[in-house]
Amino acid sequence: MRTRDRIVATALQSFNRDGYGTVTTAALAQDCGIAEGNLWYHFKTKRDLLTAIGERFAKRVEQRLALRPDPADPVGSYCRMLGGLMQELRDYRFLYRDQPSYGEHVEPIATNVADWLHRTMDNIALHLAAMREGGALRWPEEGLHTLATNATIILRYGLEHHAELGEPEGAVRKTLLQHLTLFESGLDSAARERIRGAIERIEERVAEAA
Repeated sequence: MRTRDRIVATALQSFNRDGYGTVTTAALAQDCGIAEGNLWYHFKTKRDLLTAIGERFAKRVEQRLALRPDPADPVGSYCRMLGGLMQELRDYRFLYRDQPSYGEHVEPIATNVADWLHRTMDNIALHLAAMREGGALRWPEEGLHTLATNATIILRYGLEHHAELGEPEGAVRKTLLQHLTLFESGLDSAARERIRGAIERIEERVAEAA
């Protein structure tokens, strides 16, 4: 891995673990096994590092938003979308959590953050609509976007909610199960069990990658 890429990867891990505001460039250099001057050669400030991470984050978000439901397997598509979203929330946790520490978002996040949020809600609504059309979900069509909005709120803030409660263990699973309560009553039994099974696997994968 190139030094620049190693610095970005290490910074992302450190910011997620310790918080953007507490990580110093000296500590980052030590974690990377390089001199602080070498780190400065690649990134003059922490904000420059934040921009580099933001560029990676933007690509990740766009990849997730490009996921579309498979009409032949809408439940499986929904599960894959959930897995991608929760992994993104874990991998870039400090961006969702630490904004007061660094103030305004850097580019390309600042320009796109509101659009990403709207598109996330639309994408979830699209997946829910596919399950409805496939017969796995009984839900009024006019209520799908409200359902998607509420699901987005739970998924977006669930990890930090459980952390603030002092219950970080299994936060991914708890968050996904909480979002499922919104529409579980409308799922047929096969879809319900399949999504519940996928939630357990998502928890395992995200925990392993943390």
